[in-house]
Amino acid sequence: MLKIAMLVLLVPIVIFAVSRMFSGSCAAAPVTGNIAPDFTLTSQEDTAVSLKDYRGKWVILYFYPKDRTPGCTREAHNFQMDQAKYNERNSVILGVSLDSVDSHKKFCTKEGLNFKLLADTDGRVSRDYGSLTNLGVTKFSARHTFLIDPAGRVAKTYSSVDPSRHSQEVLAALDQLQKQ
Repeated sequence: MLKIAMLVLLVPIVIFAVSRMFSGSCAAAPVTGNIAPDFTLTSQEDTAVSLKDYRGKWVILYFYPKDRTPGCTREAHNFQMDQAKYNERNSVILGVSLDSVDSHKKFCTKEGLNFKLLADTDGRVSRDYGSLTNLGVTKFSARHTFLIDPAGRVAKTYSSVDPSRHSQEVLAALDQLQKQ
């Protein structure tokens, strides 16, 4: 009887602990139409980059889990391949992960990336954008993207991203938004 009572008490505690341990984002993502949270992070070039520096341009702010992993590399390659198309649309790509500046430098050099990757090593910006994910004791940026208009407002969000076709999806959305 004591074992059953212990199980009845222990099971809800374990369920609660596991659900907290594997919880998703720590905060809600910015709402479409609202001003995007400003930030300053360091790029792979060791320079400070602020969102406000890009007022007047469309910003593709994409969060990704880890440098040099298959999905993240594919997504970055596709953004790189479409770089001229983004330039034609008065837009800039900013990638964000919890990786260090040094990791971003190595990733950009190895993969030939020339857009900015930003080091969010403390996870603050990922959290502000609802993109910080906890998997046990490991934290990483979830694969989310935010299209930010030239006035600094969130125009579109993507919370489910397929790295192999995401760049084309974003370009199509930019075309649609710029027609409005």
